[in-house]
Amino acid sequence: MSRIATPALDTATGATAEVYAQIRKAAGSVPNTYAAIGAHGPAALKAVLAAEGVLASGSLDKQDRETIKLLVSVVAGCDYCVAAHSLLGKMTGLSQDALRHIRAGEPTGDAKRDALIRFVKLLAGTSGTIAAGEFDAIKAAGYTDAQIVDISLAIALTTFTNVFNRINDTAIDFPAVD
Repeated sequence: MSRIATPALDTATGATAEVYAQIRKAAGSVPNTYAAIGAHGPAALKAVLAAEGVLASGSLDKQDRETIKLLVSVVAGCDYCVAAHSLLGKMTGLSQDALRHIRAGEPTGDAKRDALIRFVKLLAGTSGTIAAGEFDAIKAAGYTDAQIVDISLAIALTTFTNVFNRINDTAIDFPAVD
């Protein structure tokens, strides 16, 4: 059970009700993590959603974004986000086998994705401190400078939700990870 009390969604008013309506319009429902953040920090939730919009219109494709978010969530130990990004990754077309490999931080057989997994796993484990050779390797795999900016943004956004969900022990409202 979540630690932070979240009022029923239908009782929300003002900025919280507005941001919930925005999420419902885009996703159909309000995930528990967004409900809790929005109930107590609607401006924070709006900032996250705005940054997610920037990321979505950026240089990474959906599978790369979900690969990053899933792997960062695994490293952080956020069961909520692992479940969410496993489902979202599946929705982008990542196979169950690829998702299992990503969660394990193992090669998937796709050289470019595997370079991304290695890079993100390293960044998540070192707070971004990497050797020049690691930077050279992600560039050699075909990632651009703009994509490295977007990789950093994806990590930052995921870190926020990971930390919040770990603090809150947010009740998981996504299918169990197999």
